[in-house]
Amino acid sequence: MPPSPDAFAHQPVLADQVLAGLAELGPLLAQRGGGLLVDCTLGGGGHSALLLEAHPSLRLVGLDQDPTARAAAAERLAPFGERVQIVATNFADYCPTEPAVAVLADLGVSSPQLDVAARGFSFRHDGPLDMRMNPQVGETAAALLERLDETALADLIYAYGEERLSRRIARRIKQQLQERGPFSGTAELAYAIAGCYPPKARHGRIHPATRSFQALRIAVNDELGVLDRLLAAAPDWLASGGLFGVISFHSLEDRRIKTAFVSDERLQRVTRKPETAAEAEQTANPRSRSAKWRLARRR
Repeated sequence: MPPSPDAFAHQPVLADQVLAGLAELGPLLAQRGGGLLVDCTLGGGGHSALLLEAHPSLRLVGLDQDPTARAAAAERLAPFGERVQIVATNFADYCPTEPAVAVLADLGVSSPQLDVAARGFSFRHDGPLDMRMNPQVGETAAALLERLDETALADLIYAYGEERLSRRIARRIKQQLQERGPFSGTAELAYAIAGCYPPKARHGRIHPATRSFQALRIAVNDELGVLDRLLAAAPDWLASGGLFGVISFHSLEDRRIKTAFVSDERLQRVTRKPETAAEAEQTANPRSRSAKWRLARRR
């Protein structure tokens, strides 16, 4: 049974930075008599709720392919009534109907997705090897492991997880698949990956399976491909002077965003360096530690 919307209690990261960065919307909204925010990764609606409250003339189109997230966001954003429209789609497939004053994307996997074992994102909660953002579409992580040969799997883990032991890990995974059949779930896969590390390295601050799980999740959801399409398309969604903000969580994403914001002639950087969580937020919400916020303006 899928988790209920009540389980989707997601704390938005870098909320202060997002609110401060998009505070510049005030004059633009006054000039235009209101405007549209496109939240490309609506999740539980945390960032959008804060922005709608801060800017009463702002309207929202919230995009998410996760049905549980959409249900939770609908409940959270209900007080804003007709100012809110929620669309079931991946942001790479979105086609706007009017110029937006802001586009926002939080690229992180939300806490509810990580914490609900049935989604298969986490090695800390045993669940099926799924990892799909949209649980109704596409290839699961289990099917991906079966399909790829050892070399292709090693290359994927190295490229998307920046994992130095990728070849050893891929060899172990394929051997176990051949000898025992499919993995029973995320816990068994994480155990096999951890066994590729020296004993002293298995109990550090970062779990040995972290990078490999990241690589599989990125591949299953084509995360870098859809990010590239967003970075190419989103500037055209914006009105002149509109703002484009992105929160990323690892270097593969951040490098792409930085390059796009620097090289795209349609955009002008607002943040020269990425903004990160303050110490208090990092303590209260450890998942904010790797978050980076970048903001650009449509010329």
